[in-house]
Amino acid sequence: MNTSGTPQRADIRDFLATRRARITPEQVGLPVGGTQRRVPGLRREEVAVLAGVSTDWYTRLEKGHIRGVSDDVLAAVARALLLDDAETAHLFHLARAAKPTRTPRRRTPAKLPESLQQLLEAMTGAAAFIRNGRLDIIASNALGRALYAPVLDQPAWKANIARFNFLDERAADFFPDYPGSMDTTVALLRTEAGRDPYNKDLTDLVGELATRSEGFRSRWGAHDVRNHTTGLKHFNHPVVGPIDLAYDSLDVRSTGDEPLVLTAYTAATGSAADEKLRMLASWAASDAPDRSTARTPGANPSGPIPAGPEQTDERFDA
Repeated sequence: MNTSGTPQRADIRDFLATRRARITPEQVGLPVGGTQRRVPGLRREEVAVLAGVSTDWYTRLEKGHIRGVSDDVLAAVARALLLDDAETAHLFHLARAAKPTRTPRRRTPAKLPESLQQLLEAMTGAAAFIRNGRLDIIASNALGRALYAPVLDQPAWKANIARFNFLDERAADFFPDYPGSMDTTVALLRTEAGRDPYNKDLTDLVGELATRSEGFRSRWGAHDVRNHTTGLKHFNHPVVGPIDLAYDSLDVRSTGDEPLVLTAYTAATGSAADEKLRMLASWAASDAPDRSTARTPGANPSGPIPAGPEQTDERFDA
């Protein structure tokens, strides 16, 4: 996806070229030879040999001529480039997006089934929220609302994690691994752009961030993608300080045409992080009793996210 909202051959070209550039001949068992390479990584003819196709054919593919390419050939190219699962899926998404000619459109906003809202509210020991592919937080339980208070309490960011990451100077303190957090944010948006390249709302967000943040622009150009299903997340919360939480994410259904992802943060019973989660729950209950449910404005009929502590509308380029 480029910032104009339609899939372009440049997306395919740049994705394949950046994957090729990171691989050394030694990694794939090719002889290094005595000649100095003008560019990093494999040559196109080397990828062609590894994929079992002609050099001319692979060159056309890397120039964006992906329409009509079979799944078997795409899988061979993915293996030749040592693509991981997320990258392989992204390549297939790019191929599917190249087939139809469609007009970018705005998606029907996701609406949360009542059963999912009840599930969120029942998860009292975990900080949980539901987001869409644009990284808009659609809903959260009380503890999730408290954990992500810096994101949700600033109306300018519209409950969007990416805006907070790149446009709010507090993000560098809130996420101790700030470069890693920015990398992950962009990789998730790039993954979603490959899956849904005609999503006008997503394109608008990418254009906004690319215009306002050099940190976003440089990362977007790297064409990195990833799955984000389980791991450890580091926070430096303004109320409880440093806290490391395990997270798990899974896809959930909605009544709109946007897929949703539920993410829950937990801590081992009796650990320091567990104690801090309990402190955060107490703070949420005492400081903001109306935070049992948080929704982005317009996403659900219950209305906008309650305002939190007053924040300044400060911005910076990440």
